[in-house]
Amino acid sequence: MSIHSQPEGLVRVLPLPGLPANTRAPELPAEEHRSMFRSMLLIRMLDEKMLLLQRQGRIAFFGPSAGQEAAIIGSGAVARKDDWVFPALREAGIALHRGFPLEQYFGQLFGNVLDPQQGRQQPMHFSSGAVHYVSLSSPIATQLPQATGAAVAAKLKGDGAVIFAYLGDGATSEHDFHCALNFAAVWKAPVIFCCQNNGWAISVPFEKQTASGSVAVKAAAYGMPGIAVDGNDALAVRTTTELAFARAQRGEGPALLEFVTWRRGGHSSSDDPTRYRDEASIPAWVLVDPIERYRAWLRAGGILGPGNEEAIALDLKASIEEGIAKAEHAPRPDLDSMFSDVYSTMPPALTRQMMSADRDTSGKAEGAFPL
Repeated sequence: MSIHSQPEGLVRVLPLPGLPANTRAPELPAEEHRSMFRSMLLIRMLDEKMLLLQRQGRIAFFGPSAGQEAAIIGSGAVARKDDWVFPALREAGIALHRGFPLEQYFGQLFGNVLDPQQGRQQPMHFSSGAVHYVSLSSPIATQLPQATGAAVAAKLKGDGAVIFAYLGDGATSEHDFHCALNFAAVWKAPVIFCCQNNGWAISVPFEKQTASGSVAVKAAAYGMPGIAVDGNDALAVRTTTELAFARAQRGEGPALLEFVTWRRGGHSSSDDPTRYRDEASIPAWVLVDPIERYRAWLRAGGILGPGNEEAIALDLKASIEEGIAKAEHAPRPDLDSMFSDVYSTMPPALTRQMMSADRDTSGKAEGAFPL
């Protein structure tokens, strides 16, 4: 049976009809709440705009996050400046929340000179040392052993960094999941495994991947705590992530957090979920919009007024439009960039290839590449 039909045991701060809260709200400054709300709203607005651009053929690919904003920002907002984030597909909002420039985000989707990686990665596979955000890996779950390794390194160096490792429910079927959790627990590595269980690994439902009642229950076999959380509840996600973070800081090792949520759209811009998913069979609670839910709580507490919300929305809209206009008309990377950032000193063979690459007026390479 899918965990989506068993919501009663989930950690919850924001109540729903028939599903009361069982955890207190975290004590946060009003500005921190507004910052989280702003980033959640930014994710939603970017989803709408980027999917439109993809359908128009202006970008090649996009992985939407709509419906999972609470799980993304509620957890990512806990990370400090010196902590590292190892994402899966839908965590770009964390990088933006941590200060990654929108124009570089758009530049990466367009693959031009505004992209710090100079168009070498496919869309959404950006990274930034400035905000400690590692590029996602298209192969499922390969980021998890990498995150554990980074956490062990942080422990050996004693720099106090905590690693945030993200995964979808599909990643729990990979051997890298086992290797990462087992090794992290043995070494008491300061890493938090954040699983966004949206019920589907592209078109494979959760119950076809495991007979376990949840992802969180798997933690017990590895010797670490596992907590199942209402992933549409930004404050429940924030609270449980803070608990796991404090545990890692104390040197007590990793934790596995399962954010039970719902992917409102397709797996990516290439996917049509109506071909395999019947939303009529999904319990109503998991379809509740996480932004609307958080907005209602913020309004009730006087943290978000009509003026605040309007100002946030207008500012985001202007930033998105300005960023797209700048990025879409930026030039393509120079051909020489395809040879750089590989060797500290370019070997002779590669130097000859670079020098022999003739350029036509469109910037495309012609001619042979002698070894």
